[in-house]
Amino acid sequence: MSCAYLFPGQGAQFCGMGKELYDRFELARKLFAQADDILGFPLSDTMFHGSEEELRDTKVTQPAVFLHSYIAYQCLADRKPDMVAGHSLGEYTALAVSGALQFEDALRLVSCRAEAMHQCCQKQESGMTAIIKFDTSTVEEVCAGITDEVVVAANYNSPKQIVISGTLAGLQLAEARLREAGARLFVPLNVEGAFHSPLMESARKQLAEAMEKTPFGKPYCPVYQNVSSKPEVDVETIRQNLLVQLTHPVLWTQSILEMAKNGAETFIESGPGNTLQSLLKRIDPTLSGASIFTILS
Repeated sequence: MSCAYLFPGQGAQFCGMGKELYDRFELARKLFAQADDILGFPLSDTMFHGSEEELRDTKVTQPAVFLHSYIAYQCLADRKPDMVAGHSLGEYTALAVSGALQFEDALRLVSCRAEAMHQCCQKQESGMTAIIKFDTSTVEEVCAGITDEVVVAANYNSPKQIVISGTLAGLQLAEARLREAGARLFVPLNVEGAFHSPLMESARKQLAEAMEKTPFGKPYCPVYQNVSSKPEVDVETIRQNLLVQLTHPVLWTQSILEMAKNGAETFIESGPGNTLQSLLKRIDPTLSGASIFTILS
């Protein structure tokens, strides 16, 4: 039976995340301490005791979700995956689990990415909005028709959930036109800015500099990357796709379907929350998914 591991991205965080792992496993305690030392601040303390507001800070959120997901896998997984994928930030966890990145290097890149994206968000008011139960192609057409503001399709989460990203004015204009076209359910995302859009270009440049100094290795299993939705094992392709990901959409629906087509029979989510399990059922109700906490503990 082929097993795929999935790793969540920003938005999955919750107060107290990781404390259960810390209390149960010596390995978790070592990894949390190592992470605090690498980052130069007590991330574990914020994860265990911080407020929702503190955990929403991109500079905290991204390394916290990465760390929780990685440690959960290391402590609870009973077998190596046959394939992996991560949603946005979660792609770094997938690469660390598959051996393409060492833990320390992945954490440093995640921290760099978070800081660079945070800086982008400070330059211009922007955000992201999910459109629920509406035609994806119409959303794409509406975004393409708006040329005086930035607004693009950013996350293809399921056949009936697409997230758009852009300036606040662009989002407002897109929502107005989509309402005219029949869309009714809009959910603003609790994020700092327009991730996976052209507004992240300066963050891409900063991350590129950090990646030049970071060693990558060939993963022991295919990594289904966000920008291609295809299984990747080539080191240079993986590196370039990570950079492109910052300014291009997350093809999550396409990735899940590709993994299923290539033999994935069980999808295990490793990390905080159950967002990816929920999306899995919306993409294809016949697919089998579960949390690492419920089936491998």
